[in-house]
Amino acid sequence: MAKIVLTVDDSASIRQMVSFTLKSAGYEVVEAVDGMDGLDKAKAKACNLVLTDQNMPRMDGLSLIKSLRAMPQYRSVPILMLTTESSDTMKSQGRAAGATGWLVKPFDPQKLIEVVKKVIG
Repeated sequence: MAKIVLTVDDSASIRQMVSFTLKSAGYEVVEAVDGMDGLDKAKAKACNLVLTDQNMPRMDGLSLIKSLRAMPQYRSVPILMLTTESSDTMKSQGRAAGATGWLVKPFDPQKLIEVVKKVIG
């Protein structure tokens, strides 16, 4: 059974890169265009990992993380921020919201796979 990764990003090119990278490593990928879409898709299908951008229309990454953490089925699911934001303040806010880890764009596909394997096997 393939592990399911939900990737949430308003950039189609980032979603495609993440999706291609993870599918080539054997993961199933569900794509969402923003936080609201991500929340809907997370409710519809149990995911093993959520990768989210921070700056998106309708609902940003931190709000998405807080919403997911409020759901019993996502209390312990790893959630990684994949964003251009790299300030300590933003990372602190991410941790406070419940983010498991942080990756900065542009990302190295090999590093992404290593981190995903580390958090969900």
